[in-house]
Amino acid sequence: MPQPYVLLSAAVSLDGYLDDTGPERLLLSGPADFDRVDEVRAASDAILIGAGTLRTDNPRLLVNSPERRAARVAAGLPEYPLKVTVTASGDLDATARFWHTGGEKVAYTTDKGAERLRALGLPADVDVVSVGPDLRWRAVLDHLGTVRGVRRLMVEGGGQVHTQLLRQGLADELQLAVAPLFVGQSDAPRMFGTGAYPGGPTSRLRLLETRPVGDIVLVRYAPTVPGTGGQPSAADRHWLDLACDLAAQCPPSRTAFSVGAVIVAADGTELARAHSREGDDPAAHAEEAALAKLDPADPRLANATVYSSLEPCARRSSRPSPCARLILDAGVRRVVTAWREPDTFVVGADGSALLAAEGADVVVLPEYEPRATAPNSHLLTP
Repeated sequence: MPQPYVLLSAAVSLDGYLDDTGPERLLLSGPADFDRVDEVRAASDAILIGAGTLRTDNPRLLVNSPERRAARVAAGLPEYPLKVTVTASGDLDATARFWHTGGEKVAYTTDKGAERLRALGLPADVDVVSVGPDLRWRAVLDHLGTVRGVRRLMVEGGGQVHTQLLRQGLADELQLAVAPLFVGQSDAPRMFGTGAYPGGPTSRLRLLETRPVGDIVLVRYAPTVPGTGGQPSAADRHWLDLACDLAAQCPPSRTAFSVGAVIVAADGTELARAHSREGDDPAAHAEEAALAKLDPADPRLANATVYSSLEPCARRSSRPSPCARLILDAGVRRVVTAWREPDTFVVGADGSALLAAEGADVVVLPEYEPRATAPNSHLLTP
């Protein structure tokens, strides 16, 4: 199983705060938005909060609507999503409502934290999972996906958790319910902390939706910044998904694969996109066509990522240079693909090896292989 789709959810003031400094929790949302959040929870496989939020808010993290819980059960799902918390120290209150309401729970922690949690006498349905001497978000998400089968993870805070996931390129979506008020207290908790974020200050997120919910405005964004090296980011999944969409637009052929390609700069700017046989050229490959739309001297190519639904070719008869060579000659040193080229037309094709031999990072996301092969199914049938 791949890592879950990670959705960061929070209500914030107009000046970006999650709460004020008073003893009681500041209610930023209204009834309509609370119901929307309940709907998002019901559509999630798991809901996660950090240890700080568990301590300060003592939440139950339940799906409140009986109708939504019944719909989950009718769909063969547990009545409640899995409840997840993350704590390095294991210093949590065993009487917290989190542990004693809803369905199954899991606490991700360190080796030392696990010893402390297991000594608390938590309920039997709480699974304590150590990810090693240090708390690592990728290990947490890998376990949720591969062991727990979580496909959609809703993260409800706090600010430190939101910040870490976004900085590490692990958040697929941000859902911000913006409340029409100001907090104005510099020491109040903020949604995101200060520091470096992927892509730097010029990077812009992709707007998914805005809509009013009562007197709240819901804003949904998706990060766009590619990963680095061999580590995939959540945005890599978005761009590879787009490449697979482009592959489906190819004119059908019985002598060549249908492939889509997108070239993206390090700050998340889309530079070019193309698909096989684009325009009037029946021999054009997707990566070749996308590169042809750019100035070869564009300095952004050196730090760009090429997304291709199929591994770039290492050999071809219709052109002097295969796509893997064109990518290297353009200065690109990172490629993300969904599918390794089969022996249908070229036996032993291995564009990834050619790329890697000259220092390029090749990331394969096999969960996208079904989408990449779909427009080529007629070529793969024995």
